[in-house]
Order: sequence, then C-alpha cells, then structure tokens
Amino acid sequence: MASTHSPAYPSGSQAGTQLLDHPWPPAHGGTYGAAPDGAAAHQPADANRHRMPRQSRGTGPLLGVTAMAATLGATGFASATPAAAPAVASPDETPVLSADPGLALAARIQLQADSQRTAAEETARLQAAKEAETKRAAQQQEADRAAAAAEKAKLAAVQLPVRDYHLSAHYGQSASYWAHLHTGLDFAASTGTPVYAVGAGSITSAGWSGSYGYRIIQTLPDGTEIWYCHLSAILRASGKIVPGQQIGRVGATGNVTGPHLHVEVRPDGGAPVDPETWFEQRGVNP
Repeated sequence: MASTHSPAYPSGSQAGTQLLDHPWPPAHGGTYGAAPDGAAAHQPADANRHRMPRQSRGTGPLLGVTAMAATLGATGFASATPAAAPAVASPDETPVLSADPGLALAARIQLQADSQRTAAEETARLQAAKEAETKRAAQQQEADRAAAAAEKAKLAAVQLPVRDYHLSAHYGQSASYWAHLHTGLDFAASTGTPVYAVGAGSITSAGWSGSYGYRIIQTLPDGTEIWYCHLSAILRASGKIVPGQQIGRVGATGNVTGPHLHVEVRPDGGAPVDPETWFEQRGVNP
C-alpha cells in the first residue's frame, strides 16, 4: 500500500524550499548534517513546522547597526549632548565696552559730565577756602586794629596826679610873686602826699630845676611832656612808667609860698597849654 505522507527529507528540486531543520550532529565520523540511518522513522511528523528558515550570514546586521547609530547621532545623541558652558571672564581681564555706538556715546558723555562736575567741585572748594582765608585775614586785621585802638586808648588814658588836694592856682593867672603869667595848674596838698604818673610814658628828666625846685619830666607816647614840680622827693628818676604809678611826693621846693604840686602840660615839649582843659578833653575833671 503506497504512503501519502511527504518524506521528512525531500530530495530534488523541493530541497531548496523546505523548512530548515537542525542538522544532525556528526556521528561516528560521518558528515555534519547527514541524517543517520533510520532517523526519519524516529522524527515527529510536525517537528519542522516551528522552525525559522535559515538565514545566510553576511553584512546585513552590521549595516543595520550602523544606520541606527547614524540616526541616533542625528537625533537623540545630538540632543543629549550638553550645551557649551558660557565663557566666564577672568578677574584680570578688562571688561569690553559694548560695541553699541549709542552706549559708547552715552558713556563718553557721562565721563565728560563727571569730569566737569569734579572740576566744578574743586573750583568751588578752592574758592571757599580762599574766601575763608580772606575772612580770617580780615578778622585778624580787625582784631589787630581793635587791639591797637585799645592800647592807644590805654596809653591816652590819663588820671589826676594827686588824690587829696584842692586847686590853688589856675593856668594864665598873674601875681606879684610870679615873673610871668602862671604856666600851670597847682594842686595844693600836704608835704609828702603821693604823686602819681598821669599816664603811660617814660621819665626823661629828674632833678633840681631852680625856681621849679625838684622836678620830674615825663614824656607821653605822643610826645607831650608833663612837668611835676616843687617835689619833696623823687622816687623814679628814669625809665618807663604806667598810669597811676607813684613817682614822687608833694613838697615846697623852689619858688613857692606853701606845699603844692605844680603841673605843666607841654605838647611835643614846646610851650605850655592849660592843664585843666587838657585833662577835661580826656574825660578827667580836676
């Protein structure tokens, strides 16, 4: 009875289209892939249905990997590549000004304005310092003038030569015991009464002077001479003196009728003037 089942190992023209079966391992020195005797009887009929067709080895897989790498490089790899870090300027590097012409012009205008403002401030400072110095100089000059005026007033200040007295004769009087008109002012006081300098100055002469008896001549700063006559004692014969300093004592020496102080005032050492008027002009009333 003829069999209708296809053989497990076809031969002929159908061999190229059949499913690929795993080759049999060589047995007993046989060739690889040859079925041993009686193998067909022991193989299941449907064993070849679940087997993949054999593929020939070649460059196909390699070309596929290469294409995939190229695709990933153009897409995924490119996007996964980290962006370049921004350049950080070194601390030693000079900042580069913007190339924008408007910003550069604004910067130049600002620099010019700052320079002008600095120059104006310096000019104002120097002017203020100059004005302050001028003010200080004016104040110093005013202080010097005030000091000079005070010193002048002090030097010009006068006082009466005696403190316990009465006037016994005035300037310009005449009497038989005077050879000429009276040339001074007489302060009658007891012998020994202190005689004081009427103002600041220097004693330029002291000693016996005939009818004037013992006399002291004091020269004031303006050149006026004050004569103190008929003294009983001379306490200062030379040197500078100050107002109110005692220089002698009242007496009755020379041509006199009793103890008194005869005072004469001679501007610039010349002719005598009325002592009473001279004192009054300086605020002192004999």
